[in-house]
Amino acid sequence: MRDNTTDYRQLFLHAVPMMDMRAPVEFAKGAFPNVINLPLMNDLERQKVGTCYKQQGQQAAIALGHQLVSGQTKDERVAAWVAFAQANPEGYLYCFRGGLRSQIVQQWLLSEAGIQYPKVVGGYKALRNFLLDTTQSAVAECDFVLIGGLTGTGKTEVLQDLDNALDLEGHANHRGSSFGKRATGQPVQIDFENSLAIDILKKRARGLEQFVLEDEGRIVGSCSLPLELYQGMQQYPLVWLEDSFDNRVERILGDYVTNLCAEFVALHGAEQGFTLFAARLNQSMGNILKRLGGERYQRLSTLLLQALEEQQRSGAVDLHRAWISGLLSEYYDPMYAFHRDSKVGRIEFSGNHVEVREYLRARAARR
Repeated sequence: MRDNTTDYRQLFLHAVPMMDMRAPVEFAKGAFPNVINLPLMNDLERQKVGTCYKQQGQQAAIALGHQLVSGQTKDERVAAWVAFAQANPEGYLYCFRGGLRSQIVQQWLLSEAGIQYPKVVGGYKALRNFLLDTTQSAVAECDFVLIGGLTGTGKTEVLQDLDNALDLEGHANHRGSSFGKRATGQPVQIDFENSLAIDILKKRARGLEQFVLEDEGRIVGSCSLPLELYQGMQQYPLVWLEDSFDNRVERILGDYVTNLCAEFVALHGAEQGFTLFAARLNQSMGNILKRLGGERYQRLSTLLLQALEEQQRSGAVDLHRAWISGLLSEYYDPMYAFHRDSKVGRIEFSGNHVEVREYLRARAARR
């Protein structure tokens, strides 16, 4: 039999399959990649057992748990655990603290199916704390540099070409601006933090000690950056990415119109997908109404509506360039120019895509 493990680093480095015995409500609040939720108790059963524990103590709660998870219910859950264990002989199981629920599942697997299956000592809490420590250690020990630039310069494209990049927007499944929502939803906060920490862990395991990040605000959509990382980002050196206005318009047209529409259509079909896509763009414009001001909002939103009507009628996206250009020149560029001026002392290099990539690769090589 393989032993229970406390080697959390290897579990995450090698994406070892794990089954999470916590109730669905616990799992939904935060989990890890490559993990499947096969709970010992469902939400209602867990609630009843928890109430019993508070009122009558542990033994009564255990007895109630065995009563609730018995007969066909027990058989079905054991069958699911057996299927996972047989499909993933190298895997592990865990509950919140690696305690009673894990022990019960291990006992039932052995008594019902003759399978000895190891658990993660300390459970979810220990795994989670390990990942929190991973991010904190990286901030304390590693070198970081930020990529800044006006909206639409393609900062994410540069990050994707670098081995030592941490794509915060990718982990958050959000493009970072008021128009940045994707057709698919964002991860919950804990899942975002876990995904970022595992990315850091794997890159450090390859010997990387310098990381490139996009210059972000504290919140990417609904996901908040880890506080220690965000605080560090207020001092990290900055590389400024430059591109022409026309290139930036075309890039935004591709990301926020063509590609976003395709995402919605792929998920919901042509008719409903386009309707949801159009609603998303209109909502995004509405979100910055106060910052745009009434006159400018009315003018740009009218251009947006005209562009959407033409896109729906003919499939052409050309009219979208009008509101994108207006939004860049009248709203985003002045705002970003102000931010750039406030950080000018930290800018150590400026250039186009090729120049910035070469500079950052050379910078990492000097590390």
